[in-house]
Amino acid sequence: MTLPLTVEEVPGRGLVAVALTVRAGGDDDPPGRHGTAHLVEHLMFPRGAGEDSGHVALVEEAGGMCNAETHRDHTVFHTVAPADALPEILAWEARRLRRFAPAPATVRSENAIVAEEIRASDAGTRLWDTVLAALYPGARDAYGTVAELRDLTPEEAEAFFRRHYRPERAVLSVAGDVDAGRTAELVEREFSGWTPPPVPCPADRTAPGPSPAPASASPSPSPSFSVPSSPSPSARPHGVTPRHEAPVPYHRDGVAVGHALADPRRDRGTYFAQAVLCEVLRRSRLPGLLTRTARLDAATVRCGYQGQWLASAAPDLALVLLGRAPGTGTDEAVGLWRDTLAELAAEPPGQEELRPALAVLRAACHRQADSLTARAVTHGRAALLFPGLDGTGPETIPEHLAAVTAPEVSAAARALLTAPSTVRTLERATP
Repeated sequence: MTLPLTVEEVPGRGLVAVALTVRAGGDDDPPGRHGTAHLVEHLMFPRGAGEDSGHVALVEEAGGMCNAETHRDHTVFHTVAPADALPEILAWEARRLRRFAPAPATVRSENAIVAEEIRASDAGTRLWDTVLAALYPGARDAYGTVAELRDLTPEEAEAFFRRHYRPERAVLSVAGDVDAGRTAELVEREFSGWTPPPVPCPADRTAPGPSPAPASASPSPSPSFSVPSSPSPSARPHGVTPRHEAPVPYHRDGVAVGHALADPRRDRGTYFAQAVLCEVLRRSRLPGLLTRTARLDAATVRCGYQGQWLASAAPDLALVLLGRAPGTGTDEAVGLWRDTLAELAAEPPGQEELRPALAVLRAACHRQADSLTARAVTHGRAALLFPGLDGTGPETIPEHLAAVTAPEVSAAARALLTAPSTVRTLERATP
């Protein structure tokens, strides 16, 4: 099978970005070996000398830079270099795929590095993953567990690689000062020899990931959603009652609320409207809430994986972080948040709120698109995670944001209120 390829010609910069995106992440870690995908990412940067010089050294000698990221549902390797180095970059990329066979000493050394990364990630860094796992049991963060990785063998790493790093589970995306036809010829020449042996491979996740955990039964006689004309703490919207999970040690007392986002592959319009909704909340509604009550001393919301939307496929979530002032309980804090969301569900935002939110989001998209690396990564994710879905490329995302209307933002708030959600109490960790 030929490796799928996406090429975007961006002339005049003298640079090229290459991204290899593989459908393998934390969710694919074998039982008892949480962190295998993360470790394999590290092992994809072989070290050597002479003809087998380390991959990073070769790229740097060509004037380039390379790095990688492991996510819950994919891993992406990205490189940016002078455009005339493209033949060498592609050759080195293909070579490390064909020659993956980590030695025991390499596994031990990279395992130690991964273990340090895991230990350095505190509760705040991994809070998004913690909330997602509470909402979707079975979802795995990309970091891993030191204890489960400690005894991982080279054979296990290679078995994971052979199962998941395959042409049918990968996309190569190239953006920069290149010719599309010539690039396709180079990819065919270098990657045609990448033919991993057949292995039993689980079905790809083309539908949403783990099913949401069932919500606790609502005390209301009807689980249907209704919004009062004037939301108030005593007349909150009905809907799915959030699941309350065990407290999480944190640097301060607070509450984390996770709301399931719409699946963009099934409901692109609601997903984009929810991204705009979160920006309206972040810019104006939550600051307004803090001026009206002393029960909260901080409030923010992030849309999508670690605040990056369209950075992973469903399941995905909006994460709300509330700082509890002394004497404020978890339920009271959540009630204040849901009242604020219900206000937008009942009445669309005015243009004085909507226009700045859209401007900020679109400007951020355009700034990101200035980076060739970001463009290549976005193309790879669009092709691998959202195949056939219009509106997930670097040029089309701002257009779809601009089309979001105030009534759609209001509908997005209603969808968020009725979607599965979970609550984690954050408790100040004692030194």
